[in-house]
Amino acid sequence: METVYSLLDLLPFAFLGSDFMKNAFLAIVLVTPLFGLLSTMVVSNRMAFFSDSLGHGAFTGIAIGVLLGSVSPLLSLVIFSVLFALFITWIKNKSTASTDTIIGVFSSTAIALGLMIMSHGGGFNKFSSYLIGDILSISPDDLMALAVVFVLVVAAWCLIFNRLLILSINPSFARSRGIHSLLVESLFASLLAIVVSISIQWVGILIINALLVLPAAAARNVTNNVKQYHVVSVLVAMFSGFAGLVIAYYCNMAAGATIVVIAAILFFITLFLKPFFAR
Repeated sequence: METVYSLLDLLPFAFLGSDFMKNAFLAIVLVTPLFGLLSTMVVSNRMAFFSDSLGHGAFTGIAIGVLLGSVSPLLSLVIFSVLFALFITWIKNKSTASTDTIIGVFSSTAIALGLMIMSHGGGFNKFSSYLIGDILSISPDDLMALAVVFVLVVAAWCLIFNRLLILSINPSFARSRGIHSLLVESLFASLLAIVVSISIQWVGILIINALLVLPAAAARNVTNNVKQYHVVSVLVAMFSGFAGLVIAYYCNMAAGATIVVIAAILFFITLFLKPFFAR
């Protein structure tokens, strides 16, 4: 990490003078492109409610980790989030009930169960930081884990993107071409769950869904093809991350919330510009 820190010292940014800010900056570099990429399919497939439920389900993952006495709830958080996402996807494909009803049932049950477990014995306050998040608390070990997740998610995205895109456009055509919809959707749901669970301690349960919706929603307002859509979504996510981190540092505010506000501002700007790009 010392080599990376030395390279960051070459940048003309005064806020990178401390190691914890360098760690936060590197986290932004690694995690915001993932949010930008995944956001495109969350918006295109109308999965905003689903991604929100992953944040709620993560609460139960943290609670289970605490209940089992694990030193860090991160492992149980990742495992539970992936299982939670896969189970919802499976039920959604097998059940005749409406998708929003199924997700609503699982989401509300998960967060209620998590709150119930965490509040037992008055221990909830120790984990309330997960509601808001703190990107400034990220450690070098966390960055290494985030780098591994970044590589895995990008590799998986390259493998499933074309199939996922066809499914989002025309599910019937996708099935006629031999695309296993449940498998592809399960892989995408797992990617979402991993990114949400690994990021939630720095972004916060209350607002993490916004980072899976706003970048692509903003990009969709001003783009006309798939390539532009993805590039702009990633750029919106990264700019929001960098600008939010800097503003939060100098104004002494919560970084996660500031990042989301910047992304929301960009969405409204692109919404205003949408008629000009539609011509």
